[in-house]
Amino acid sequence: MIVLSTTAVPDYVRGSLTRWLTEPAPGLYVGTVSARVRDELWKAVTEAVGDGAAVLVHPATTEQGFTIKTAGERRRRIADFDGLQLVRFLPQDLDEAQDTQPSAEGAPDARK
Repeated sequence: MIVLSTTAVPDYVRGSLTRWLTEPAPGLYVGTVSARVRDELWKAVTEAVGDGAAVLVHPATTEQGFTIKTAGERRRRIADFDGLQLVRFLPQDLDEAQDTQPSAEGAPDARK
């Protein structure tokens, strides 16, 4: 069984997913498909995600019994910690912080 969650993806991607999977809630798809179909669906989603985001959870031979894949830019990131996939959050104001920090060029070196 696979679980695929999408946010702000084009309608044609949603239509493609409903051919293979059931959509019990908007943007949430579940179903049992072969690994080949799963990989082709994920490839189609990642190529069309644009400003949206997607998360795929599927069975795997890992300690957790599943693998998480993500596409698109969101605060939640998957981090591998000794073979376990954990979710970490980026700061909310990451973009703002990068815009307000002075550039490294011409800044004095604090290590001196």
